[in-house]
Amino acid sequence: MVRALQASLVIVIVAAFALAACAPGAQAPDCSKPETFCVGLVTDVGKIDDKSFNQSTWEGVKQAEKELGAIVKYIETIDAKDYDKNIASFADEGYDVIVTVGFGLGEATIAAAQKYPKTYFIGVDQFQAWAIDDDKGNDLPNLAGLIFPEDQAGFLVGALAAMMTKTGKIGGVFGTDAVPPVWRFGEGYRAGAKYINPNIEIFIVYHNDVGFDKTFTDPEWGAATANSMVDKGADVIFGGGGKTGNGAVIATAQRGQYAIGVDTDQYYTLPEAAPRLLTSAMKLLTPGTFELIKAAKDAQQGKGTFPAGNYLGKVGYAPFHDLDKEVPAEVKTKMESIYQMVLNGTLQTNVPPAKP
Repeated sequence: MVRALQASLVIVIVAAFALAACAPGAQAPDCSKPETFCVGLVTDVGKIDDKSFNQSTWEGVKQAEKELGAIVKYIETIDAKDYDKNIASFADEGYDVIVTVGFGLGEATIAAAQKYPKTYFIGVDQFQAWAIDDDKGNDLPNLAGLIFPEDQAGFLVGALAAMMTKTGKIGGVFGTDAVPPVWRFGEGYRAGAKYINPNIEIFIVYHNDVGFDKTFTDPEWGAATANSMVDKGADVIFGGGGKTGNGAVIATAQRGQYAIGVDTDQYYTLPEAAPRLLTSAMKLLTPGTFELIKAAKDAQQGKGTFPAGNYLGKVGYAPFHDLDKEVPAEVKTKMESIYQMVLNGTLQTNVPPAKP
Protein backbone atom coordinates (compact mmCIF):
# COMPACT_ATOMS: atom_id res chain seq x y z
CA MET A 1 0.00 0.00 0.00
CA VAL A 2 2.81 2.39 0.94
CA ARG A 3 4.63 1.56 -2.30
CA ALA A 4 1.50 2.25 -4.35
CA LEU A 5 0.97 5.58 -2.57
CA GLN A 6 4.59 6.54 -3.15
CA ALA A 7 4.38 5.70 -6.85
CA SER A 8 1.12 7.65 -7.17
CA LEU A 9 2.61 10.63 -5.35
CA VAL A 10 5.58 10.74 -7.72
CA ILE A 11 3.28 10.76 -10.75
CA VAL A 12 1.03 13.43 -9.22
CA ILE A 13 4.02 15.65 -8.46
CA VAL A 14 5.39 15.30 -11.99
CA ALA A 15 1.96 16.09 -13.44
CA ALA A 16 1.57 19.11 -11.18
CA PHE A 17 4.90 20.56 -12.28
CA ALA A 18 4.02 19.94 -15.92
CA LEU A 19 0.65 21.67 -15.55
CA ALA A 20 2.26 24.63 -13.84
CA ALA A 21 4.80 24.95 -16.64
CA CYS A 22 2.05 24.96 -19.26
CA ALA A 23 -0.71 26.80 -17.39
CA PRO A 24 -2.72 29.30 -19.49
CA GLY A 25 -1.98 32.90 -18.58
CA ALA A 26 1.26 32.04 -16.79
CA GLN A 27 4.10 34.53 -17.29
CA ALA A 28 6.27 33.07 -20.05
CA PRO A 29 9.99 33.09 -19.20
CA ASP A 30 12.28 35.20 -21.36
CA CYS A 31 14.64 32.47 -22.48
CA SER A 32 16.67 34.92 -24.56
CA LYS A 33 18.16 36.42 -21.39
CA PRO A 34 21.65 35.07 -20.58
CA GLU A 35 20.72 34.54 -16.94
CA THR A 36 17.70 32.38 -17.83
CA PHE A 37 18.46 28.76 -18.67
CA CYS A 38 15.58 27.09 -20.48
CA VAL A 39 15.19 23.42 -21.38
CA GLY A 40 12.38 22.09 -23.57
CA LEU A 41 11.45 18.48 -24.24
CA VAL A 42 9.58 17.20 -27.29
CA THR A 43 8.20 13.67 -27.23
CA ASP A 44 7.67 11.42 -30.20
CA VAL A 45 4.08 10.26 -30.63
CA GLY A 46 3.76 9.21 -27.01
CA LYS A 47 2.81 10.62 -23.62
CA ILE A 48 5.07 12.13 -20.99
CA ASP A 49 3.47 9.89 -18.34
CA ASP A 50 4.20 6.60 -20.11
CA LYS A 51 5.85 5.30 -16.90
CA SER A 52 8.79 4.31 -19.06
CA PHE A 53 10.84 5.99 -21.79
CA ASN A 54 9.41 9.52 -21.99
CA GLN A 55 8.82 9.83 -18.27
CA SER A 56 12.37 8.74 -17.40
CA THR A 57 13.81 11.31 -19.81
CA TRP A 58 11.51 14.01 -18.44
CA GLU A 59 12.79 13.20 -14.94
CA GLY A 60 16.30 14.00 -16.21
CA VAL A 61 15.00 17.39 -17.39
CA LYS A 62 13.29 17.90 -14.03
CA GLN A 63 16.59 17.17 -12.33
CA ALA A 64 18.06 20.07 -14.32
CA GLU A 65 15.25 22.25 -12.98
CA LYS A 66 16.12 21.28 -9.43
CA GLU A 67 19.92 21.28 -9.61
CA LEU A 68 20.66 23.81 -12.35
CA GLY A 69 17.75 26.20 -11.89
CA ALA A 70 16.43 25.51 -15.39
CA ILE A 71 13.04 26.64 -16.65
CA VAL A 72 11.51 23.47 -18.10
CA LYS A 73 8.55 22.61 -20.31
CA TYR A 74 7.47 19.76 -22.58
CA ILE A 75 5.40 19.27 -25.71
CA GLU A 76 3.73 15.94 -26.45
CA THR A 77 3.69 15.26 -30.19
CA ILE A 78 0.32 14.05 -31.42
CA ASP A 79 1.17 13.76 -35.13
CA ALA A 80 4.61 13.08 -36.62
CA LYS A 81 4.00 15.91 -39.10
CA ASP A 82 4.38 18.30 -36.16
CA TYR A 83 7.96 17.36 -35.26
CA ASP A 84 9.50 20.45 -36.89
CA LYS A 85 6.83 22.80 -35.54
CA ASN A 86 7.13 21.51 -31.98
CA ILE A 87 10.91 21.80 -31.92
CA ALA A 88 10.75 25.28 -33.49
CA SER A 89 8.28 26.48 -30.85
CA PHE A 90 11.04 26.10 -28.25
CA ALA A 91 13.90 27.23 -30.47
CA ASP A 92 12.10 30.41 -31.56
CA GLU A 93 11.52 31.29 -27.90
CA GLY A 94 15.27 31.13 -27.29
CA TYR A 95 15.43 27.89 -25.31
CA ASP A 96 19.02 26.96 -24.50
CA VAL A 97 18.59 23.17 -24.71
CA ILE A 98 16.00 21.11 -26.55
CA VAL A 99 15.65 17.41 -25.77
CA THR A 100 13.88 15.33 -28.43
CA VAL A 101 12.82 11.88 -27.32
CA GLY A 102 12.76 8.96 -29.71
CA PHE A 103 14.24 7.55 -32.89
CA GLY A 104 11.47 9.02 -35.06
CA LEU A 105 12.56 12.58 -34.25
CA GLY A 106 16.10 12.05 -35.54
CA GLU A 107 15.86 13.83 -38.90
CA ALA A 108 13.86 16.72 -37.50
CA THR A 109 16.42 17.17 -34.73
CA ILE A 110 19.34 17.29 -37.16
CA ALA A 111 17.48 19.85 -39.30
CA ALA A 112 16.76 21.98 -36.22
CA ALA A 113 20.38 21.79 -35.03
CA GLN A 114 21.47 23.12 -38.42
CA LYS A 115 18.86 25.89 -38.35
CA TYR A 116 19.50 26.95 -34.74
CA PRO A 117 23.27 26.68 -34.19
CA LYS A 118 23.18 28.56 -30.88
CA THR A 119 20.79 26.03 -29.32
CA TYR A 120 22.02 22.75 -27.87
CA PHE A 121 20.10 19.66 -28.93
CA ILE A 122 19.94 16.26 -27.23
CA GLY A 123 18.43 13.47 -29.31
CA VAL A 124 17.50 10.52 -27.12
CA ASP A 125 17.83 7.19 -28.93
CA GLN A 126 19.13 9.02 -32.01
CA PHE A 127 22.38 7.68 -33.43
CA GLN A 128 24.36 10.44 -35.16
CA ALA A 129 25.84 8.97 -38.34
CA TRP A 130 27.55 12.26 -39.23
CA ALA A 131 29.74 11.86 -36.16
CA ILE A 132 31.53 8.84 -37.64
CA ASP A 133 31.84 9.81 -41.30
CA ASP A 134 34.80 11.58 -42.93
CA ASP A 135 32.89 14.70 -43.95
CA LYS A 136 33.76 17.46 -41.47
CA GLY A 137 31.46 19.82 -43.33
CA ASN A 138 28.34 18.18 -41.87
CA ASP A 139 29.50 18.12 -38.24
CA LEU A 140 27.07 19.60 -35.71
CA PRO A 141 28.84 20.83 -32.56
CA ASN A 142 25.48 21.60 -30.93
CA LEU A 143 23.93 18.11 -31.25
CA ALA A 144 24.47 15.01 -29.10
CA GLY A 145 22.69 11.69 -29.53
CA LEU A 146 22.08 9.90 -26.24
CA ILE A 147 22.26 6.24 -27.21
CA PHE A 148 22.34 2.99 -25.28
CA PRO A 149 23.46 -0.61 -25.87
CA GLU A 150 19.92 -1.94 -25.52
CA ASP A 151 21.06 -5.33 -26.74
CA GLN A 152 23.15 -5.66 -23.58
CA ALA A 153 20.22 -4.82 -21.29
CA GLY A 154 18.02 -7.23 -23.24
CA PHE A 155 20.72 -9.90 -23.05
CA LEU A 156 20.87 -9.60 -19.26
CA VAL A 157 17.15 -10.04 -18.70
CA GLY A 158 16.99 -12.77 -21.34
CA ALA A 159 19.61 -14.74 -19.44
CA LEU A 160 17.66 -14.23 -16.23
CA ALA A 161 14.41 -15.33 -17.87
CA ALA A 162 16.06 -18.51 -19.12
CA MET A 163 17.35 -19.32 -15.65
CA MET A 164 14.01 -18.60 -13.94
CA THR A 165 11.54 -20.30 -16.27
CA LYS A 166 10.06 -23.57 -15.09
CA THR A 167 8.29 -24.41 -18.36
CA GLY A 168 11.22 -23.77 -20.68
CA LYS A 169 9.07 -21.18 -22.50
CA ILE A 170 9.46 -17.39 -22.31
CA GLY A 171 8.03 -14.44 -24.22
CA GLY A 172 8.71 -10.88 -25.35
CA VAL A 173 6.17 -8.26 -26.43
CA PHE A 174 7.52 -5.13 -28.12
CA GLY A 175 6.70 -2.08 -30.19
CA THR A 176 7.83 -2.00 -33.81
CA ASP A 177 11.19 -3.49 -34.72
CA ALA A 178 11.58 -0.70 -37.29
CA VAL A 179 12.94 1.31 -34.35
CA PRO A 180 16.51 0.00 -33.81
CA PRO A 181 16.56 0.35 -29.99
CA VAL A 182 13.37 -1.71 -29.71
CA TRP A 183 14.77 -4.36 -32.01
CA ARG A 184 18.01 -4.46 -30.02
CA PHE A 185 16.04 -5.03 -26.80
CA GLY A 186 14.12 -7.91 -28.35
CA GLU A 187 17.02 -9.59 -30.07
CA GLY A 188 19.31 -9.04 -27.09
CA TYR A 189 16.67 -10.80 -24.98
CA ARG A 190 16.63 -13.70 -27.42
CA ALA A 191 20.44 -13.91 -27.43
CA GLY A 192 20.69 -13.85 -23.64
CA ALA A 193 18.14 -16.62 -23.26
CA LYS A 194 19.88 -18.75 -25.88
CA TYR A 195 23.21 -18.15 -24.13
CA ILE A 196 21.80 -19.93 -21.07
CA ASN A 197 19.74 -22.54 -22.89
CA PRO A 198 20.12 -23.02 -26.65
CA ASN A 199 16.95 -25.15 -26.69
CA ILE A 200 14.66 -22.71 -24.88
CA GLU A 201 11.37 -21.87 -26.60
CA ILE A 202 10.95 -18.13 -27.12
CA PHE A 203 7.87 -16.26 -28.32
CA ILE A 204 8.78 -12.75 -29.53
CA VAL A 205 6.23 -10.46 -31.19
CA TYR A 206 6.77 -6.91 -32.48
CA HIS A 207 3.77 -4.62 -33.00
CA ASN A 208 4.42 -4.05 -36.70
CA ASP A 209 0.80 -4.28 -37.81
CA VAL A 210 -0.02 -0.63 -37.00
CA GLY A 211 1.47 2.79 -37.74
CA PHE A 212 3.97 4.69 -35.61
CA ASP A 213 1.10 6.61 -34.05
CA LYS A 214 -0.11 3.46 -32.26
CA THR A 215 2.77 0.99 -32.01
CA PHE A 216 3.88 2.34 -28.61
CA THR A 217 0.48 3.41 -27.27
CA ASP A 218 -1.51 0.17 -27.45
CA PRO A 219 -1.67 -1.46 -24.00
CA GLU A 220 -4.69 -3.56 -24.99
CA TRP A 221 -2.71 -5.24 -27.78
CA GLY A 222 0.25 -5.69 -25.42
CA ALA A 223 -1.98 -7.35 -22.82
CA ALA A 224 -3.70 -9.61 -25.35
CA THR A 225 -0.38 -10.70 -26.84
CA ALA A 226 1.11 -11.45 -23.43
CA ASN A 227 -1.97 -13.42 -22.43
CA SER A 228 -1.72 -15.53 -25.57
CA MET A 229 1.88 -16.34 -24.69
CA VAL A 230 0.92 -17.34 -21.15
CA ASP A 231 -1.76 -19.58 -22.66
CA LYS A 232 1.01 -21.28 -24.65
CA GLY A 233 3.04 -21.94 -21.51
CA ALA A 234 5.33 -18.90 -21.24
CA ASP A 235 6.00 -18.13 -17.57
CA VAL A 236 8.39 -15.18 -18.01
CA ILE A 237 7.51 -12.27 -20.34
CA PHE A 238 9.47 -9.12 -21.19
CA GLY A 239 7.40 -6.10 -22.27
CA GLY A 240 9.11 -3.23 -24.10
CA GLY A 241 7.69 -0.27 -25.98
CA GLY A 242 5.90 2.49 -24.03
CA LYS A 243 2.31 1.79 -23.03
CA THR A 244 2.20 -1.22 -25.35
CA GLY A 245 4.94 -2.91 -23.36
CA ASN A 246 3.32 -1.80 -20.10
CA GLY A 247 0.14 -3.62 -21.11
CA ALA A 248 2.13 -6.82 -21.56
CA VAL A 249 3.93 -6.42 -18.24
CA ILE A 250 0.73 -5.81 -16.28
CA ALA A 251 -1.15 -8.66 -17.97
CA THR A 252 1.69 -11.08 -17.29
CA ALA A 253 1.80 -10.10 -13.62
CA GLN A 254 -1.97 -10.44 -13.30
CA ARG A 255 -1.67 -13.98 -14.62
CA GLY A 256 0.78 -14.72 -11.81
CA GLN A 257 3.81 -15.14 -14.07
CA TYR A 258 7.16 -13.37 -13.95
CA ALA A 259 7.09 -10.00 -15.72
CA ILE A 260 10.10 -7.99 -16.90
CA GLY A 261 9.90 -4.22 -17.37
CA VAL A 262 11.90 -1.88 -19.58
CA ASP A 263 13.83 1.42 -19.72
CA THR A 264 13.51 2.24 -16.01
CA ASP A 265 12.92 0.24 -12.83
CA GLN A 266 9.21 -0.25 -13.42
CA TYR A 267 8.71 -1.61 -9.91
CA TYR A 268 8.21 2.04 -8.97
CA THR A 269 6.07 3.06 -11.95
CA LEU A 270 3.79 0.05 -12.49
CA PRO A 271 2.40 -0.77 -9.04
CA GLU A 272 -0.14 -3.11 -10.66
CA ALA A 273 2.72 -5.35 -11.77
CA ALA A 274 5.19 -4.79 -8.92
CA PRO A 275 4.46 -7.99 -6.93
CA ARG A 276 5.36 -10.15 -9.95
CA LEU A 277 8.01 -7.90 -11.52
CA LEU A 278 11.15 -9.99 -11.69
CA THR A 279 13.40 -7.15 -12.93
CA SER A 280 13.58 -4.44 -15.60
CA ALA A 281 16.00 -4.00 -18.50
CA MET A 282 17.22 -0.54 -17.64
CA LYS A 283 18.51 2.28 -19.78
CA LEU A 284 19.73 4.91 -17.35
CA LEU A 285 17.83 7.66 -19.15
CA THR A 286 17.44 10.09 -16.27
CA PRO A 287 21.15 10.46 -15.43
CA GLY A 288 22.16 10.39 -19.12
CA THR A 289 19.76 13.21 -19.98
CA PHE A 290 20.82 15.29 -17.00
CA GLU A 291 24.52 14.80 -17.74
CA LEU A 292 24.09 16.18 -21.25
CA ILE A 293 21.96 19.12 -20.11
CA LYS A 294 24.61 20.00 -17.53
CA ALA A 295 27.33 19.68 -20.18
CA ALA A 296 25.37 22.10 -22.38
CA LYS A 297 25.10 24.65 -19.58
CA ASP A 298 28.78 24.29 -18.73
CA ALA A 299 29.72 24.78 -22.38
CA GLN A 300 27.47 27.82 -22.58
CA GLN A 301 29.34 29.31 -19.60
CA GLY A 302 32.76 28.46 -21.02
CA LYS A 303 33.39 25.76 -18.41
CA GLY A 304 33.69 22.82 -20.77
CA THR A 305 32.95 21.35 -24.17
CA PHE A 306 29.59 19.94 -25.23
CA PRO A 307 30.05 16.24 -26.16
CA ALA A 308 28.61 16.50 -29.66
CA GLY A 309 28.12 13.28 -31.61
CA ASN A 310 27.15 10.06 -29.86
CA TYR A 311 27.03 9.93 -26.08
CA LEU A 312 26.82 6.39 -24.77
CA GLY A 313 24.58 5.98 -21.75
CA LYS A 314 24.67 3.11 -19.31
CA VAL A 315 22.41 0.07 -19.00
CA GLY A 316 21.73 -2.50 -16.33
CA TYR A 317 19.05 -4.64 -14.74
CA ALA A 318 16.84 -3.68 -11.81
CA PRO A 319 16.78 -5.33 -8.37
CA PHE A 320 14.43 -8.26 -7.81
CA HIS A 321 12.48 -6.40 -5.09
CA ASP A 322 9.52 -8.47 -3.81
CA LEU A 323 10.76 -11.56 -5.64
CA ASP A 324 14.29 -11.48 -4.25
CA LYS A 325 13.77 -14.61 -2.15
CA GLU A 326 12.51 -16.51 -5.22
CA VAL A 327 15.76 -15.93 -7.13
CA PRO A 328 18.30 -18.62 -6.15
CA ALA A 329 21.71 -17.51 -4.94
CA GLU A 330 23.42 -19.26 -7.85
CA VAL A 331 21.24 -17.30 -10.31
CA LYS A 332 22.20 -14.01 -8.65
CA THR A 333 25.87 -14.95 -8.83
CA LYS A 334 25.56 -15.97 -12.49
CA MET A 335 23.78 -12.71 -13.33
CA GLU A 336 26.52 -10.59 -11.79
CA SER A 337 29.14 -12.60 -13.67
CA ILE A 338 27.30 -12.11 -16.98
CA TYR A 339 26.84 -8.39 -16.25
CA GLN A 340 30.55 -7.89 -15.65
CA MET A 341 31.49 -9.82 -18.80
CA VAL A 342 29.05 -7.78 -20.86
CA LEU A 343 30.39 -4.52 -19.42
CA ASN A 344 34.04 -5.36 -20.02
CA GLY A 345 33.41 -6.76 -23.49
CA THR A 346 34.44 -10.33 -22.88
CA LEU A 347 30.87 -11.44 -23.63
CA GLN A 348 29.34 -10.13 -26.84
CA THR A 349 25.64 -10.19 -27.66
CA ASN A 350 26.36 -10.41 -31.43
CA VAL A 351 23.23 -8.34 -32.09
CA PRO A 352 23.70 -5.86 -34.98
CA PRO A 353 22.93 -2.15 -34.44
CA ALA A 354 19.73 -2.41 -36.50
CA LYS A 355 17.52 -5.05 -38.05
CA PRO A 356 19.27 -6.38 -41.18
